[in-house]
Amino acid sequence: MPAAPDYPPPPDRVKPRRALISVSDKTGLTDAARALHDLGVELISTGGTRAAIAAAGLPVRDVSDVTGFPEMMDGRVKTLHPKVHGALLGVRDAADHAAAMAEHGIEGVDVLWIDLYPFEATVAAGGSFEACVENIDIGGPAMIRSAAKNHGYVAVCVDSDSVKEAIGSLRESGVTTLELRRRLAARAFARTAAYDAAVSGWFAGQASDAWPQRKTIAGELVQTMRYGENPHQAAAFYRTLERRPGVTTVRQLQGKELSYNNVADTDAAYELVAEFDPAAAPACVIVKHANPCGVAVGKTLEDAYRRALECDPVSAFGGIVAVNRRLDRAAALKMVEIFTEVVIAPEADEDAVEVFAAKKNLRLLVAGGLPDPRAEGEVFRSVAGGLLVQSRDASGITAEDLRVVTRRQPTEDEVKDMLFAFTVAKHVKSNAIVYAKSGRTAGIGAGQMNRRDSARIAALRAREAADALGLKDSLAKGSACASEAFFPFADGLLEAAAAGATAVIQPGGSMRDAEVIAAADEAGLAMVFTGVRVFRH
Repeated sequence: MPAAPDYPPPPDRVKPRRALISVSDKTGLTDAARALHDLGVELISTGGTRAAIAAAGLPVRDVSDVTGFPEMMDGRVKTLHPKVHGALLGVRDAADHAAAMAEHGIEGVDVLWIDLYPFEATVAAGGSFEACVENIDIGGPAMIRSAAKNHGYVAVCVDSDSVKEAIGSLRESGVTTLELRRRLAARAFARTAAYDAAVSGWFAGQASDAWPQRKTIAGELVQTMRYGENPHQAAAFYRTLERRPGVTTVRQLQGKELSYNNVADTDAAYELVAEFDPAAAPACVIVKHANPCGVAVGKTLEDAYRRALECDPVSAFGGIVAVNRRLDRAAALKMVEIFTEVVIAPEADEDAVEVFAAKKNLRLLVAGGLPDPRAEGEVFRSVAGGLLVQSRDASGITAEDLRVVTRRQPTEDEVKDMLFAFTVAKHVKSNAIVYAKSGRTAGIGAGQMNRRDSARIAALRAREAADALGLKDSLAKGSACASEAFFPFADGLLEAAAAGATAVIQPGGSMRDAEVIAAADEAGLAMVFTGVRVFRH
C-alpha cells in the first residue's frame, strides 16, 4: 500500500475563481452559468455547452484555449490533457504541486460540473450497438474522479442539485466549505460507479454473458424512510436502472409517505395484477404482508374489487389494493369503505381522486402503466456477505400447456379456473395452495412448511368467506385448486378434495406422481400438469 503524501491539510473555505462546465443535458445551464459569472467565477467549457453559454451573452473560454490543443477525433479527445487534470488534481498548498502548476501554466479549476454522456438513456431508447458505444463517456468520468479525489480544493457537481448546492453556498458565504466538497465528492464517485455499472451490465448483455465475473448493481435514492421492517431498523428506497412500471415509477397523489413494508407489499400487488390483461377484464388484487388475500376479475373495477374483498375481508383490512385499469369513481367509493393502506393503479380519474381526498392517510399511487409480466429481467436478494441474482419469473401457462393426467377430463370452466388459480399461485409465498372459481380466488394458503397445511388454511379461508357472505357452501366447493409446486404426497391433494375442489393444477415431477394421480382418480378429480414450477421462497 503506497504511503499517503504529507500534504498540508485542505482549507475549510475555498473561494472559487474558475469553473469548468460540460453537460449533455442543458437544462438550467444558462441560469447556473450566469450565477457563477455574477459571483466572479471564470467559465471554461467545451463544444455545445460553451456555445450555449456564449449564446446567453456570457464570457466563456473554450477548453482548447486552456490546453493549447484542439478538440479532435469527433470530440473523443478534448479534456484528456495535463492542463485539465492538473487543474483538477493539483494540491494548491503543496509546494511541489504549486511549483509544477506554475512551471506549466496550469490554472486551478475550483468548480467542475459534468453530467456525462447519456449512455443509460441511449440504451433505454433502444440505440444501436454503435450508438451506445459512442455514448460511453471517457473524459467526463476521468474529470469527475480527478475533481472528487481532490475535493480538498474542488467542488465537483454531477447533477443540477449539486450545482444548486454549490451556488447556494457561494451566494451565502462566497466560498465552498470542506464539508460540502466532501459530500459532493461522495455523490460524484457514486455517479461514476453507477455509470460504470450501466456500461458493464450492458456490455455483458451484448456478449451474452448472463453471469459475469463481477456484477455491480447501482441504485438512485428515491426516499429515506422512518424505519425498515421494524422501528429499530434504518431503511431507504432506491431505484435501479430498470424502468419497469410499478412502485418505482409512481406519482403519489395523496397520503402519508410510503413505508418500507408499503413499498414491498405494493410491488407484490402490482406485479400480480399485471398478470391480468386489462383489455380482457378489470382485475383487482388485495395484498397483505406480501401475499394476496383476494384476487378477482369482474365486469367493472368496482365489481372486481367487491369480489376480491369477499375472498378474505378480515385479512383485507389495512391491506394494499392494486387494479389493472384506470381507477374510476365507482371503484373508489367502494374502496374507501374499509381501512386501506395503499391503492395503486395505472392512472386515476379526477373524480376518483376526489373520493380518496377524504381519506388523508390513504396513499393513492398512479404508476403510468402496467409492467409486462413476460418481460425478462433480474431480481435480487441479499444474503450475509453476498447477493442472490436470478431471472424474473416471466412464465405464463396457457390451456395448450396443460397435460391431463387423470381419467376425468376437466371441463372448459375448470380449465379457466385452474389457469386463474395457477396465475395467482405464482405470486403466493410457498408452500402455496390457491382455490379459485369463476374468476376469483376462493381461499389462499401461503408460506406453510408443508403443502397439506396450506391446503387446510386455504379451505379455512374459503369457509370463513362463505360464512361472511351468508352462504351455506364453502367458496371452495366446485373450485379449482392450484399448487405452485408438485404434491410430494397425496395428503395435500386429498385436503383440496375435502374442501370441495373438483380440479387440480400442479407442475408434476414428484417421484410419487403415480400415487397422487391415483388419489385424484379415486376422488373423481380432474388433474393437469403444467411442467412448470412457480415456487416463490
